[in-house]
Amino acid sequence: MTTIAFIGLGHMGNPMAANLVKHGNRVLGYDLFPAARDAAASAGIDIVSSAHDAVRHADVVVTMLPTGRHVLETYQGKNTTGLLDAAAPGTLFIDSSTIAVDEARAAHALATSAGHRSLDAPVSGGVVGAENGTLAFMVGGATPDYEAAVPLLEQMGRRIVHCGAAGLGQAAKVCNNMILAISQIAVSEAFVLGERLGLSHEALFDVASHATGQCWALTTNCPVPGPVPDSPANRDYRPGFAGTLMAKDLGLAAHAIELTGARAPLGLMSREIYDAFVETGGASQDFSGVINMIRSQSTPNGQERNG
Repeated sequence: MTTIAFIGLGHMGNPMAANLVKHGNRVLGYDLFPAARDAAASAGIDIVSSAHDAVRHADVVVTMLPTGRHVLETYQGKNTTGLLDAAAPGTLFIDSSTIAVDEARAAHALATSAGHRSLDAPVSGGVVGAENGTLAFMVGGATPDYEAAVPLLEQMGRRIVHCGAAGLGQAAKVCNNMILAISQIAVSEAFVLGERLGLSHEALFDVASHATGQCWALTTNCPVPGPVPDSPANRDYRPGFAGTLMAKDLGLAAHAIELTGARAPLGLMSREIYDAFVETGGASQDFSGVINMIRSQSTPNGQERNG
């Protein structure tokens, strides 16, 4: 039995930790919020009084935190001892937060300097994937550390990919989500255009889903009700993957674009669109709800847009 400290028991962390318990591990969990701790306790996670108490007796530490700042502060400690100092030498740290590539590399450097092993392992698949144990993990770090982590990651996910050295798991995540954002906007614009041309949702879906327009944003996360019964559009755009999270990830993409000098105008434009979506009420909606903003910003049929 492996003893795992799991720090961050929110919408993603709680079901991920619960799956580790189901596979016979002892999971010592901690979250700042009492409601999250209570929910985790009901899932069989041993709740401890602090993050430090969790890591002291752990073989592996998994963090699932909101931002890179939280990861670095938790590792180093802010007004208290950090997790790296509290853990036994050689502990394997797996950070499954979605953070900037340079932040992931900084976290790795801190961990290895403190005598630990370190992986960045962000996930794709959303809350449903976390609950069902079908997440995809994109992993950055040394090969021996990756191989040591695979048995545990397979208890939470279906596809585990070693992307390369430290930080490259986050690199894969930011690139994937930039593709996803651009394709979701494109699909949404196409449906709005189809509506204006008199094309039914079903007809457009039947054509595009079996033609060159086929993509995940269409066939799984279809932004209109009807064609894909399980898509968030059929549940009043209850997320899935919330608009605020997509906006956050596109901010990370924009940061990476700036650092590398890559030319990515569509990526930067998608960030502007999702920032506007969040500001106009889309923060807690599924990111496919961007279609409603696109529809509302379209001019009446036959009327030219000024400018």
